[in-house]
Amino acid sequence: MDIKLFSDTRILASDQPLPVLSAAADLARDLRKCCFMTTAEGKEKGEEGICAGIRVRLGDLAKECFRIFVEGEELVCEAADDLGAVYGLYHISRELLGVQDFWFWNDQRICQKPFREVDRAYRQQSAPFSVRLRGWFINDEVLLHTWKVERRAEGPWEMALEALLRCGGNMVIPGTDKNARKNRQLVFSRGLYLTHHHAEPLGAEMFARAYPDLVPSYDRYSDRYQKLWEEAVREQQGQKVVWNIGFRGQGDVPFWEDDPSYDTPAARGELIGRLIRQQYDLVKRADPEAVCCTNLYGETMELYQEGFLKLPEDVIHIWADNGFGKMVTRRQGDHDPRIPAMPEAGHPGRHGIYYHVSFYDLQAANHITMLPNAPEFVRGELLKVLERGMGDYWLVNCSNIKPHVYYLDFLAELWRTGDVDIEGHLAGYIRRYYDSLPADGGSASKCDRCIAPTLTREAAPAAGQGEIVAGQGELAAGQGVSVAGQCEPVAGQGEPRPEGRRQAVAACFRGYFRAALAYGPYEDSHAGEQFANHVCRIIVSQYMRDRTQAAKGLRWATEADTLEGQIRWYKALCWKGLEGAGPFLEQCERTAMELEGDERVLFEDSLLLQARIYAHCYAGACFAMEGLERAMEGDCQRGFYLAGKGREGYLAANLALRSREHGKWRGFYANECLTDIKQTAWLLKSLMGFIRNLEDGPHFYQWQRTFADPEEDRRVMLILNMDNHMGDEEIFGLMEERWG
Repeated sequence: MDIKLFSDTRILASDQPLPVLSAAADLARDLRKCCFMTTAEGKEKGEEGICAGIRVRLGDLAKECFRIFVEGEELVCEAADDLGAVYGLYHISRELLGVQDFWFWNDQRICQKPFREVDRAYRQQSAPFSVRLRGWFINDEVLLHTWKVERRAEGPWEMALEALLRCGGNMVIPGTDKNARKNRQLVFSRGLYLTHHHAEPLGAEMFARAYPDLVPSYDRYSDRYQKLWEEAVREQQGQKVVWNIGFRGQGDVPFWEDDPSYDTPAARGELIGRLIRQQYDLVKRADPEAVCCTNLYGETMELYQEGFLKLPEDVIHIWADNGFGKMVTRRQGDHDPRIPAMPEAGHPGRHGIYYHVSFYDLQAANHITMLPNAPEFVRGELLKVLERGMGDYWLVNCSNIKPHVYYLDFLAELWRTGDVDIEGHLAGYIRRYYDSLPADGGSASKCDRCIAPTLTREAAPAAGQGEIVAGQGELAAGQGVSVAGQCEPVAGQGEPRPEGRRQAVAACFRGYFRAALAYGPYEDSHAGEQFANHVCRIIVSQYMRDRTQAAKGLRWATEADTLEGQIRWYKALCWKGLEGAGPFLEQCERTAMELEGDERVLFEDSLLLQARIYAHCYAGACFAMEGLERAMEGDCQRGFYLAGKGREGYLAANLALRSREHGKWRGFYANECLTDIKQTAWLLKSLMGFIRNLEDGPHFYQWQRTFADPEEDRRVMLILNMDNHMGDEEIFGLMEERWG
C-alpha cells in the first residue's frame, strides 16, 4: 500500500536551521500547487496509506548528500547537513511532485491531482557532487534590477536563489556592487556560500564609492584601503563565505588605468601579490579555516603565466573562459592573446573556473540571448577542465537567468555528475518544459486541473516565516493558495503530445547554434546579439564624428584601415548573419504554429524571441551599412531612407522583446540597457537627421518638395514651402510610399 502526500502534508522540520525551514516552506507551497485534497478529506474518503508527514533529520552521509525513503507512515529526508536537507526537500518537489528546477523561470504549468502517491519501496540516495563549490554570479543584472515579482523588489532574487539551490548550487555572488551587499542576508538565510566579484576583493565597499573625492591609489591611501578590507571581514565574519582576494581597480578595469606609475608587468604583479597576501592574512586571522580564492582573469592571467604574480598555496586559483566558453584569456579591447586559461596537467594546488553563459563586452557577446556556441563545444571545454583537476570551484555568470535557462540546466548536470549526455539532456529539457503533459509525466487524463505557476506571499512564506502548528512545533503547509484565473483542462484532453512536436522543438535548439554567425577564425568566435548592435553603433558614430577616419576599437575583428572598408566588412558579415538568422526564424515560426497552449507561450518567450532578435537586428545592420555607403557616395536621399529601414529593423527587434512581457514578466525587459537595442534605433534616427542635414539643410524644404509636392508645384519656386516643415519620420514615410 503506497503512502499519499496531500496539500497539507506536514513537513516535520521545526528543529532544523533557517535554510532548511526555507526549503521546507517551498516544498509546502509546492504541495499546495500539486495537490488539492487535504489529509482530512483523504481520511473522509477512506484513502489508505495516509502520510503523517515528511520528516527531516540528520544522518550519516557524505557532505551535502541525502537519502529519501519511507519509514512507517512518513516520508523521511535524511541528510548529512543543512544543504543536504535542502537538496533532499527539492528532490521530493522535483521527483515526487513534478515541480522542475526552473518552474518559475520557464512558467511550468502545474497539474493538480487530489494527492501524490509514493511507493513504500521508494528509496533514493544522492551521490557527492563532481564540483565542490558551484554556483552563479548574477551579474549584469539590469533586468532583475528594476523588475519586481508581485511588486516586491526582492522577489526576483528569491526566485533566483531557489532555482540555484534546486540545481544543486551552493555558492553565489548575488549581484554587482550595491546589489551584492544588499542581498547578503538573503544568501545566508538560504544556506549558500557568499563569494565576491573579482573587482570587489573581500566584498569590501569600492574605494571610489567610500572616498569619491580621492584618487584610487593604494600607494597614496593604503590605510584607507586596509580599513575597507577590515570592515568587510568584520561584516561577514562567522558566515559561509568564500573570500575572494585580489586587486584589480575601481570598476572592471585594471588599477593601472587610474595609477599609471605601475607601468611594467613586474611592478603590477608585485603589488597585486603583496596585497593578496595582506588580504589572505587578514581573513585567516579572523578564521583559520576560511576558504580563499582569487581570479586569474584577463590581464591578471597574463601576469600569473609570465611569473610576475605569486599566490598563497591553499588559495583556489580561478581560471576564466574568454566570455564565449573557451578556456583562454578574454579579449581586452583589441588585445586578444588567447593564452590557455588552465593549469598544466599535474599542477599542484586547488583550481576552479569562472565560466560565462552570458557576457557583456560591447563587441560580440550575448546578454539577452543564449550563448551562441554549441553544447558539444561547451561540454568539451568543461570535460577538459575536470580532467585537469579543476573541480574545486565553478562560478557561472548567469546574468538575468531567464534567457539562459537551457545552459544553466546543462551546466548543473555537469557539476552534479561530471558529464552530460547532450541529446539525452535536450530531450529531457524539452519534455520537462515544452510539453503540456502533467508535470509528473503521467497522462493528461489523470490530471484533475491545472494552475499557472503563480507565486503569492501566502503560497511562499518568507524564509523562516512558515506557519507553525500550535502546540506541535512542526512546520505546516498553509491552508490554501491564490491562483490566477480558473483551472483549465490540459490541451488534448488526455491525448499524448505527438513526438514530432518535441522533435521540432529539439531541431530549433540545434538550429540556434547552427545559425550563429562566425565572425572570426576560432571555434568560439560566434556572435551574440551585441555584435549586431555595438559594432553598428561604433561605425555609425564614427561616420557622424569623422568620415575620413576609421572607427577605433575594431582591430579585434577586422584589418580594414578605412571607414569605408569597415563598413564593407561589417555589412558582408551581417548579411551572412541574416542568411543564418532568417531561415532559423522561419523554422521557429513554423514550429510555433505546431505548438499550442503553454508550450507555445514558452517557445515564443525563448527560442522564437531570440530568433526574432537576431533576424531583425542583422536586417537593421545591413540596411544601416548600405545607407552609409550610399551617403558616402553622395546619394543622401537613399542613405537617409536606408538608415530609416535599419531603424525599423531595430525597432522591430525591441518590439519583439517587449511583446513577451506578459503576466509576471511585465516590465522584465524594460531596463534592457546593455545590448540596448532601442539605443541602436535611437542612434539610427540621429543618423537620418545627420544625413538629411548634409543635403537638405539648413532650410529643409527641398526633400519635402521632392516627395510631398506634385510635379507641377515642384517646378514653381515663387515660395519655398506652403506647409510646416516635415520631420525626418514624415519624410521617411513619403520615401517608403515611393520606394518601399
